[in-house]
Amino acid sequence: MIKLRLKRYGKKRESSYRIVAMNSDSRRDGRPLEELGFYNPRTDETRLDVPGITRRLEQGAQPTDTVRDILKKANVLELSRTGVNTQANVSVSHAESTEAITNAEPIQATANTESNEVSDSESTATATIRESEEQPPISES
Repeated sequence: MIKLRLKRYGKKRESSYRIVAMNSDSRRDGRPLEELGFYNPRTDETRLDVPGITRRLEQGAQPTDTVRDILKKANVLELSRTGVNTQANVSVSHAESTEAITNAEPIQATANTESNEVSDSESTATATIRESEEQPPISES
C-alpha cells in the first residue's frame, strides 16, 4: 500500500520534512517512490506538487493524518476529489439548495411572528415588574 507521508531531514532540533509517496512497509527516512512537496513546521512554509499529489491520490495512495491536515490547509485534498461525476453532483446539490431556500422563506416569516409575540409578552412582563417597583411600600400603623 502506498502512503503519502513525511520524511524527516535537517539538523537536530531544526527538522524539516519532505512530503513523499512511499510503500507503507518502508522506514521513515527510506528511499521514496516520489517526492511531492516540502513542509517546514518552524516557518510554516509548504511547497506542494499539486498534480503529483492528485495523481497519487487517484491511484489510491492514503495520506497520513499530518499530511491530510497539510493538504486540507492548502485545499489540495478537495481538488483531488473533484472529477467528472462531481459536476453532476454539484448541479443537483445546487438545485436542492435552491429548493431549501424557497422552503426556508415562509419558515423564517413564521419564526419572526412568533418572536414578535414573545417580545410583546416580555414587554408586558417587564412593565408589570416596573409598576410594582414604583409603588411606595405600605407602612403598618
